[in-house]
Amino acid sequence: MKKKFISILLPNFDGGGAERAYLEIANEFKHKGYRVEFALLQNNGELINEAKSGFKIFDLHCQRLRNLPKILSNYIRNQQPDILIASMWPLTVIAPISRFLSRQKCKVLICEQNYLSAQYKNKGIANWILMRASMAISYRFAYVRLGVSAGVVNDIVKLSGLSKKMFEIIHNPIPIRPIPRKDTIKLVESLWSVPVGARILTVGSFKKQKNHTLLLKAFAKINIPNSKLMFVGNGEERNSLSLLSKKLGINDKIIFAGFHLDPTPFYMTADLFVLSSDYEGFGNVIIESLYCGTPVVSTDCPSGPAEILDNGRFGTLVRNHHH
Repeated sequence: MKKKFISILLPNFDGGGAERAYLEIANEFKHKGYRVEFALLQNNGELINEAKSGFKIFDLHCQRLRNLPKILSNYIRNQQPDILIASMWPLTVIAPISRFLSRQKCKVLICEQNYLSAQYKNKGIANWILMRASMAISYRFAYVRLGVSAGVVNDIVKLSGLSKKMFEIIHNPIPIRPIPRKDTIKLVESLWSVPVGARILTVGSFKKQKNHTLLLKAFAKINIPNSKLMFVGNGEERNSLSLLSKKLGINDKIIFAGFHLDPTPFYMTADLFVLSSDYEGFGNVIIESLYCGTPVVSTDCPSGPAEILDNGRFGTLVRNHHH
């Protein structure tokens, strides 16, 4: 019997929670005996080498989204996957239409990873209308429709106008990583350069959604002696955060540790993990932190944190000044 062939469509392999989750999912499919490949709009990102070491990567060379329906329907026709998994709007609406254009029997599974009404709220009315209309039409052509949290599903039901019965919730998996070696832990310990007690950690890309500005301002206010705030990740807002920490007079207490493929040793050496996002689809980092036994404080933003922390039972939820 021929192995079932699953193709996973992603924009690229940036080091975000969604991309990391798909690597985990792909490994599990491979383990179960499926043939798995990734189809990427652009063949780049922090996790690309890790992905390449385990899977075939098909580069769609798609610079403009408007070219994707044609490129993707050709891909489906030529490669003939049995199942195509598309994640993140607008890929989630382009994939079902591309399958339709390809006239192939491939089953399309779509999965939304973010709280879209917050993500696109400032992108203008034309974008808003396009998003809602494209979901209402294209989602119907998908074989299965998923969201990574109840909040995400409620949001896409509201945006698409489709029945809630058409959607299912499947939370993101988190990788079960090996216990870090002693020398790795030692190295991270030396980065902290303060004793245990007031080491505060956040993990994630530097983008507006994560509201690191709020985190810096809050950290400046608490003024605990010997405390340090460490950022693990990278992104375009790095410089402005650096400038803000100087302005707040706390730059000697801030550590920018860069992007790390495995943040486990950071969770393990921190006293507290903080998430300051304005919105999340799920919030994988919260689970990673809990898995390492590190207490969590998170903004009660839509839509993952309250769900993961069971409304504050497993960690502290604070009101975000935006909501």
